[in-house]
Amino acid sequence: MNKQDIIEQLSLVKHIEGGYFKETYRSDLTINTDREGGERKLLTSIYYMLTDDCPINYFNKNKSDIIHYFHAGSPITYLTVDPEGKLSKFKLGFDVTQGHTPQLLVQGGCWKTAILEEGEFSLLGEAVAPGFEYIDMEMAKPDSFKASFPNLWDELSPYIKQ
Repeated sequence: MNKQDIIEQLSLVKHIEGGYFKETYRSDLTINTDREGGERKLLTSIYYMLTDDCPINYFNKNKSDIIHYFHAGSPITYLTVDPEGKLSKFKLGFDVTQGHTPQLLVQGGCWKTAILEEGEFSLLGEAVAPGFEYIDMEMAKPDSFKASFPNLWDELSPYIKQ
């Protein structure tokens, strides 16, 4: 299969963060939170795909924890920045002998970007708890990101949606 076959077979659509996605699960169970709107679904899940012509998931953060699962294709590089400004790098993939991890937790409140550095595509799954709502997600804005993390700006600016 190639990227176009997967996009069509899984009915993926463009995502505002970059890449393609499709929500596959939204729990009927809910949980009360201290967030705007209060109540959230207990869990949501999506397919997420980066491709060679759409290789960046631009820096964003979510209030919920997100677990990323590698499914197929080439490995993806994740960069995360915690609230204190600590930069971490992970490779999501199957080759554990090369330091890959098949799943990755990004805690709520941390900035993250994902980059497909080689290959035609990478297909992932994501589980979000409490469930994903756009109101809980923030895309990085160049000026505020640079002001918050001036020492990381030169390295990370290519992964901030302009």
